[in-house]
Amino acid sequence: MKRLVAAVTAGLAALVSTLVVAPGPASAHPFGDPQTVTIAADGARLEVVHVRWKAGGPDDLVLLGVSLGLLPKDRVMLDGAVVYRAADAAAIGPSPRFSAYLLQQITVSGAGQSCSGAVEAPADLAKSGVTIDYTCPAPVGIATVGVRTLTDLNPAYQTMATGPAGERTVYRQGADTHDWALGPSSADRHLGRNAAFQIGAIVLAIAAAVLVIRRIRRGAS
Repeated sequence: MKRLVAAVTAGLAALVSTLVVAPGPASAHPFGDPQTVTIAADGARLEVVHVRWKAGGPDDLVLLGVSLGLLPKDRVMLDGAVVYRAADAAAIGPSPRFSAYLLQQITVSGAGQSCSGAVEAPADLAKSGVTIDYTCPAPVGIATVGVRTLTDLNPAYQTMATGPAGERTVYRQGADTHDWALGPSSADRHLGRNAAFQIGAIVLAIAAAVLVIRRIRRGAS
């Protein structure tokens, strides 16, 4: 019994020592709430793709702000703890460095052609995130969206993504691109044309049958 207690005590001590060891500034945070992106087509402009990015939590914003030189380094403690202040999001959101970072780490292309992005000024970066509008050279049916935000700070970061029709995926290092169907594919259009053709054929058949019945009735009278 004493040996069992000693073994359990030693195991707990090893576990505690592992947890207490101070990690790098970003290494303690990729395992909280994940960052998210939402991909959507523009209803009026078929060449425009909207991507909304939101950090998983204020810690992520602080880490990013420090890495971009927008927040003082003392916001990240030596033990990895992060000090967040309400004004941090307002300091990061309007910064050209932040916009440049997003445009570098989030990319969109359609039919193999890159789309140019424009970052909207966020109203509340911490709560609602930020939207990037990508304008492509032509209308986009399938958009290839790459998301690499925060993985430059720590490769363990992942991003939960949602697209049209409820499609979902997870971006991670090594799987940082995904194709999103924003409009009907060629197969869908083909099916649509077939359906329209079949409906038209049925209508014509009914109309022809009505004419034949009318002629028969006239002949009988």
